[in-house]
Amino acid sequence: MNPYKNQSFLKLTVRFALIFFVVVTILKIIISIFKNSGVSGMIAEYFSAETWMPFVTIQLVMALVYGLLMAGYYKFIKK
Repeated sequence: MNPYKNQSFLKLTVRFALIFFVVVTILKIIISIFKNSGVSGMIAEYFSAETWMPFVTIQLVMALVYGLLMAGYYKFIKK
């Protein structure tokens, strides 16, 4: 039996979105450190005064979309 069927859709969405957000954010930061030759380049690319808000917004939207899709799949489609 699928253990996800007994959980609420909102709880599944938050769980999937949170895991996605953390993993993808860490990966993007690590890749940026190597791509931009250090932490200072990564900070300039993602966490400067002009770029931190778009970075966080994109990450949150991607995580929410992923959470909704995965929760829908596990809750309603997967048998």
